[in-house]
Amino acid sequence: QVELVESGGGSVQAGGSLRLSCAASGYTDNGDSMAWFRQVPGKRREGVANLYSSGGTTYYADSVKGRFTISQDNAQNLLYLQMNQLKPEDTAMYYCAAGGPIWGGAWGRPSEYDYWGQGTQVTVSS
Repeated sequence: QVELVESGGGSVQAGGSLRLSCAASGYTDNGDSMAWFRQVPGKRREGVANLYSSGGTTYYADSVKGRFTISQDNAQNLLYLQMNQLKPEDTAMYYCAAGGPIWGGAWGRPSEYDYWGQGTQVTVSS
């Protein structure tokens, strides 16, 4: 049974940084991708960043490029999202996802992922 558990969320002032972690248990990397999504109440879940571990390819939403970095520790089965220069509009529930597409064009579609964590809240105040 696959379980994804996020941690590292919290409250921070604009301009600050947070690092989210996602611990994956029972998950076998078959060459697919992992990602971070976020969601604000009343809005659709949006892709933040994706990592295709086999090739190291990454994708980012335009709104976070240059500020966020996705990475992983294969030995520890951990996925990270380093978030710098945070803005109030980054406030959301952040979700870890696994079993995602290997085709970059589909990385931002939640329906393309097989596994999801419960989320961790990030709140950025101005």
